[in-house]
Parts: sequence; structure tokens; C-alpha cells
Amino acid sequence: MTDSTGARLRVAPSPTGDPHVGTAYMALFNLAYARKAGGKFALRIEDTDRARFREDSEQQIFESLRWLGLDWDEGPDVGGPYAPYRQSERLETYRPHVERLIAEGHAYYCWCSPQRLAELRDAQAKSKQADTGYDRLCLGMTRDERAKLPGFSDTPVVRMLIPDDAPLTFSDVIRGAVKAPRPDDQVILKADGFPTYHLAVVVDDHLMGITHVVRGEEWISSTPKHILLYRWLGWDVPAFAHMPLLRNQDKSKISKRKNPAARLLWFRERGYLPEALRNFLQLMGYPCEEGHEVTSFAEFVDGFEWSKVNTVGPVFDLKKLDWLNGAYIRALSDDELAARIEEHLRYAGTWGEAVPARHREILRQGAPIIKERLVTLDEALPKLGFLLADDDDFLAGWESDESMREARGGLRDDAVQVIDAAVDALAGLADWNADALHETLQAALVDGLALKPKFAFAPVRVAVTGSRVSPPLFESMAILGRDSCLRRLRALR
Repeated sequence: MTDSTGARLRVAPSPTGDPHVGTAYMALFNLAYARKAGGKFALRIEDTDRARFREDSEQQIFESLRWLGLDWDEGPDVGGPYAPYRQSERLETYRPHVERLIAEGHAYYCWCSPQRLAELRDAQAKSKQADTGYDRLCLGMTRDERAKLPGFSDTPVVRMLIPDDAPLTFSDVIRGAVKAPRPDDQVILKADGFPTYHLAVVVDDHLMGITHVVRGEEWISSTPKHILLYRWLGWDVPAFAHMPLLRNQDKSKISKRKNPAARLLWFRERGYLPEALRNFLQLMGYPCEEGHEVTSFAEFVDGFEWSKVNTVGPVFDLKKLDWLNGAYIRALSDDELAARIEEHLRYAGTWGEAVPARHREILRQGAPIIKERLVTLDEALPKLGFLLADDDDFLAGWESDESMREARGGLRDDAVQVIDAAVDALAGLADWNADALHETLQAALVDGLALKPKFAFAPVRVAVTGSRVSPPLFESMAILGRDSCLRRLRALR
């Protein structure tokens, strides 16, 4: 089923912690094809894993996907014709299908205790046997018969009965013919009455009319189980598209345990622009020609084809993301950049709702002078901190701030002479703007003291900014103002 007419796609994350970047990656490609085909994109929350369920995770999923601009047509918070969109609210939906599978001989009750199953796995591992998985001890037994044997659990699970002729080859929209390993008798209903992923995903995808199941390649091995369930229940099998997995530099699967960048919220916390991250994730699975890396979502949708998706697991290269983010930052207007920085500072909790007017004005004036040097929004405050700081707090830093002391200690012996000349030249300056400041200090320090610019301006830079590296000096001094500049120069003197 690859016809795009009436295409319906979905992303179905589990609220078991901070959202994984892979959720956004899958949402991006599902949404792109849905928009390309003129279809619908749904968000479904798969919360049947109650042991790992985290209450705040669902809201984080909503907020992070919306931050990325990956909006859904149907979902728990917006409703839709196939509601409810949380699996925990659909429990009565699954049981009849389980009973049907049992009645028709495709599934059976299993009373084996967790301890027995663990011992079985250990024994299989030690024997290094080729065929592992459940040994079907409970198959064909009644509860009373099984209760007489060791390793009995009073509350059973339900397992699929995998036939000898299970379909191991299937057609993949991205990969063509794919062969998967033979599955074992998978649990489809847990002892707590909740369905496992394998049953719930098939039932929900069918009942919600999902035509294309787009997911990571780690689910290839599960696809035969799902195809069996579709066939046993008399339903059409959807098209499958298995995306390449995002990988670390060592080619291992990216995980939140090993890589902080696996957390979707990490990118927002660090100050990446959502459009840059979206573009980056797009390039992970959909390579483009060199020189055409910066691509809008609309352009991505317009040219989208499954045949262009890369089947090799892409390496998560943050240097590439940094480059993209810088490109997107430089494409913003000065006012938009200032607004984005302020929004980020609020999100990070650095600024509250009541931002002083002076801070907002300095940010508006300062954003243009740091734009070319910014990689992430998180870097803005350190670069502009000397402008936002109160003079008293700034001057106190000469004693308490190690980096400021190092900057002062690195000045040449003629720094006092340079500062004296700078103060004398600036004290009577009528027009306090970047051009006038440059011209005046050039005449007083470079020409007047016969110094090279890097030596002439270093003491002024350190005095005004507290650092030997800063945004453009004269523009910074113009923003800071006459009184603060002269006070800081005299204080360093």
C-alpha cells in the first residue's frame, strides 16, 4: 500500500522520560510525507509501559514538537475523529482482539513466572543454542495443569503463537525487499491487563486508518509479528518505511544514557534555533547536494521522495548543527535575533517576565554586534554580559572574577599610558558613536603613541569589557555610553 491518496501517518512516542531526539526525527519524516501527499498527521501517546511512565513527559513531548514546528492534525490535546489518542484510555479496545486471537488458536495464555523466564534465558545463553525465546511450556495447558509445575504465576500473560510459515520477508518503502529474523512467541497482553507495544500498535494503526508506518530500523525485526497480527485479524497491511537510526561518533545507536544530545530538550536548553535543528534532522536521513544544506521545511516537503532517504545510519555530527545554527542566526533580522535571545533567556530561567527596559534596549542594540560570532543563543549573554552589568558589579569583578584578573594581568607595561591617553581623548568627545570613537582613539593611541592597533586598543577593551576578546570594541562602547566607559577606564587605571 504505497498510494499517497488519503495517506495517514503518525508518530507515537512513549512518555517515559525526556523526549528523545529520535521522536522529532520520526515526526519530521512522517509529517513531511503527510504534507506532500495532502494527508493527515497524528500524534498518539503510547503509554502502556506503566513501570517507566513519567507524568510530565507527555507535556514535554507536546512542547518540544511544537517548538520545532512539527504540528499534528490529530492528537490527545487537539482531538480528532479517532480519539482517544492515548493508549491508556483505549484499554477496552484491545481485549476483544486478544480474545479473538486466543479463540482462533493464534494466541495462548502463559503462566510462567518472571523467575522461570529469567532462568530459561540464562540456560539458553549458557548453552549458546541458536533458537532462543520462550519454550512454549504453557502451550495447550489449562491453568490447573500449569499450576502443578514449577515457576507458576497466578496472573497470566497472553502470547502469540508464531507459525512455522511466519512471513519473514516484507516490502519496505525505503529499502525494498527486507528479510527479518524469525520471531518468538511474543507477549501481546501483560499480566497487568495492558497490551504490549506489538498488539497495541497494530490495533491502533488499523483503527486510526494509518496507511504508512514510518519508524526506526530497530523495528525491522518486529515487523513479521505485526504482519501476522494484521492478517489474523483480517486487516490490510500498511506500508512500512524503516528509517536509518541516528548514531554516535562511534556508530553506536544514540541514547540518552550515553549522549546528552539524545535529549530533545537539550537543544532548546543550549539555544539552538528550532528551524536549524529541524533542517539538521532532515539532513540526517535525507542527504542533499553540497551547497544546498540550508533548506526550509516547505522546500523539503516539495521535493520529498522516499527513494532519496539514506539507508545508512547517519552520524550525529554536532559541528554540522553548529554550522547550520550559525547560518540561521545570521539570516535573522537584528530585531528578530534580539527577540529570540530574550525568549531563550526566559526559557532558561535567566530572565523573568519583568525584564528591565534598559536590558531589553541593550539587547536590541547588542544583538547586531554579536550576530556574526554567535553559534547558539546560549552564547549571547556571556558575550553581552559586560554591557548588561551594573558598573558597580562590573568593577567588583576586578577582584572576584578570575578571567577578568587574567585579562588585566596580560596587559603590557604601557597600559597605564594608553588608558591615560584614552581618557584624555574621550573626555571631551562630543559625538559618542562607534565611528567617532574609532576615529578619536585611532588618533590618540595609534597615531599619538605610535602603537600598533592590537596594542593600542587592548587596554581599552579590557577596561570596558573585562576581557581581551569581545564584540566589536567601538560599537560596544557606543552602547555602553560615555559615563560607564570613562568610569571603567579610570577604575582599571
